[in-house]
Amino acid sequence: MQARVQSTPHSAYSLHELQSATGRTVREYVSLAGTVFAVAWKGPYPPNLQQLLGSQFEQYEQAMKTPTGHASHGTATIQLPNLVVQLSGHMGDYSGRAYIPDKVPAGLSLESIR
Repeated sequence: MQARVQSTPHSAYSLHELQSATGRTVREYVSLAGTVFAVAWKGPYPPNLQQLLGSQFEQYEQAMKTPTGHASHGTATIQLPNLVVQLSGHMGDYSGRAYIPDKVPAGLSLESIR
């Protein structure tokens, strides 16, 4: 992604914020064991979800081919037992987040993943 990285430790996880020269911000939420359990993004164009979702991308891709998600007015939500992806945006302003529900540390509210 060729971005500037800033890390902020928290009690149950670390937050890595990547800022690209093109204006995209990606936040990686990393457990103390080193596992990325959530990502969030915001920027002028959609991110490379294959890069952001890594091994979870195939699940996401399969879910997008079936009517399990909910989409309306520039938003989409894919909710699987072990992956949630929420996308929104329009030309010039895209955002979203993805997380693995059973990997989110206790006490961390889902609203704080942004």
